[in-house]
Formats: sequence, structure tokens, C-alpha cells
Amino acid sequence: MANFKDRYDVAIVGAGPAGSSAAIRLAAKGLRVVLVEKAKFPREKLCGEFISPECLTHFEELGVMEDIVSAGGTELDKTDFYGRNGNNVTISSSWFNSTNSNALGLSRGEMDLRLMNRAKSLGVDVLEETSVAGVLTEDTKMIGLKLKGLNGSESELFPKITIDATGRNRVLARRFDKKKTHHAAKLVAFKTHVRGAGTAAGSCEIFAYPGGYGGCNQVEDGLHNLCFIAAASETKRLGSDPERVLREMVFVNVRAAETLRDAVIVKPWIAVPIQSFGRNSLVPADGLITVGDAAAFIDPFTGSGMLMALESARIAAAAVLECSRFSELIVKYQKGHAAAFDRRLRICSMLRHAAFVPFLAESTISLLGLSTAFRRRLARATRFNAGSVS
Repeated sequence: MANFKDRYDVAIVGAGPAGSSAAIRLAAKGLRVVLVEKAKFPREKLCGEFISPECLTHFEELGVMEDIVSAGGTELDKTDFYGRNGNNVTISSSWFNSTNSNALGLSRGEMDLRLMNRAKSLGVDVLEETSVAGVLTEDTKMIGLKLKGLNGSESELFPKITIDATGRNRVLARRFDKKKTHHAAKLVAFKTHVRGAGTAAGSCEIFAYPGGYGGCNQVEDGLHNLCFIAAASETKRLGSDPERVLREMVFVNVRAAETLRDAVIVKPWIAVPIQSFGRNSLVPADGLITVGDAAAFIDPFTGSGMLMALESARIAAAAVLECSRFSELIVKYQKGHAAAFDRRLRICSMLRHAAFVPFLAESTISLLGLSTAFRRRLARATRFNAGSVS
């Protein structure tokens, strides 16, 4: 078994946007970083594939802007939220940034590959098709990782700090979860790519329906991303068949039925159970921090999941770079994360409850339709701190 005792300053598990961007920021400042990823890139990932305009600033900082643009994504200048009967309100992408730039529809397969390749170019060691076989601890401190490659090879890493960027699965963090019992997921998310969807030009369309919501927007190569959430009980009743869920639940929304009437499914379905939304532990153990969805999972209808991944990675990387002791690092990271995300997570929680109740969903859409200024303010509240919302 290979043993890398003092080779790395930081080990990051998960090469999604949070993990790869953290690796880029740390390696650019001279740290020795290893990025561990269980899949072989490019790969499909369940995601709304809506890149909020604010992400473009991160791409510039990370040195991947030109590469991201060359991937051929679709500019999205608005998001249209449709009630069950077709009533809708529009949120302009330009409201989320001072440069009035648009959002971007781009598959995770393309975006994540470009971020990972940028990390490699900065000297990050990337271990694809490598899974975590265990964690190494000393008293209550996490001191290392046991890894297993696709060919069965085993190795051990002993970084100074480990970052869990494995998304909702929280592969490392859950090993230190003191709550030994986990409740069954109440929701299931589905995703595929289709051709022939009839979304309005430049629009990400969000559909509300009893028990859930879904969305569709164009990405690269003439494809549309189709992603929706349904109650686990209803999914089970429909035989866990995503196409039945689509026909019998999503198509209750008349706009969804119209937009997807001629759509042809061209990629395999991905289905993922959703345990919960909101904050998780940022510091599950001494020596371990979480970023991205592993730290906090925000509601997909906000279109800010990838933004939060990039933001949390920036906050975490700054803490790692500025603090020599782990005790100082966690204080800085926790304060920075709370300041950036606590308010928006609370607001999104309230909006989520409205989205899942048909009467409230319709009422909210009608109310938001009355005032552009209020709609803009609420939309920005899902992104910014109280002091920056205007």
C-alpha cells in the first residue's frame, strides 16, 4: 500500500465545482493539493445546469472563463416561473450582477471537466476513478484517507487538511455524523437531457405542480436539461418510473406539458433521493471541513447551487491560506460561511414551503407579478447579504 505521509497540504474529495475551484485557488497560491474523484470525467451529474451570472466572476478569478465560454453553452437572460395553470412571472438574469451579464446553460459534464483540467494545469494531482475506502483518525482528529483505485490499488494520504466536496452524499462528513439514524428521503430528483423542448428563447422555465417543481433550459449542442423533484411517496406509487412521474405529475402544469410536448429523451435518466435542504456541519471533525452541497444544500429553483459551490470554495480557500492553525481556520470559515449564506438559506426555506403547496405557489406567483421592484428585491435576496440587497 502506497503511503504519502507528507506529500500534500490539502486533500479534496470530490471534483465538482466546489472541489475543483477550491483546488485551483489553493494550488495557485503554492499549496500542494490532491483532488480525489470517484468518477471518470466527463460524466453526467444531476443538476439544473443553470450557471448564475455571478459565477462568471468566479470563472475569471479561476482562469477558466475562456474555456467555459468555448464549451458552447446557451445564454439565458431570464427565468420564467409558471404556476399550474400557466400563469407566470419573469426574473431577469441581469438583476443578479452589476455588469448585466446573462446566465449560462451548460452541462455539468462540460463545466466540471474544464474546472478539473484547470486544476491539473496548476499542478494539482487528480486521482480519477478513486474512491474513499476509509478515514484515518487519531483521537477525535481526522489525519488521513484510505483510497482505493479502480484496479484495486490502495493508498493512504496524510494531508494537513481535508475538504469534503462530495455534495449531498457527504462521503467523509457522514462518517463523523453523531446522528446514527437517518430518515428516509421525502423527495426524489430526476434529470435527463432532451431534444426538441419548446422553452422560450433565452429562458430557463420553472414549473410548479402539486408535490414538487421542475425546470428546463437549453444547454450546449441543441440539448435541453430537464430536471424535476417529486415526493418520494408519489414516485413509489408511480413505480419509480421517471417518465410516468413526468406525465402524471409534472404535466399537471399546463406550461410544462406544452414545453415538453415534442421533447425526445436522449440521455439516461439520473435519479437521486433528497434527504434535506439547508445547512450541514461545516466542521464534522478536527482536520476536516465541508464545502458546496456537503456544507449546505440550497433549493434548486433558486438557480444558485453552483454559485454557492464556488462561493463556499472561495471562503474555505481563503481560510486555509490565511490561518496557520486549524482552530483559527474553522472560526474564519464558519463566520464567512454564515455571513454569506445564512440569510439566503432562510429565505429559500420560506419559498420552498410555498412552492410545494399548490395554493401558495399560485398565490406567490400572482403576488410577485404585481411588482417588478419587489420581485427584483426578493430574487436578489436569494443571493446577497442583507446589506447588499437594494
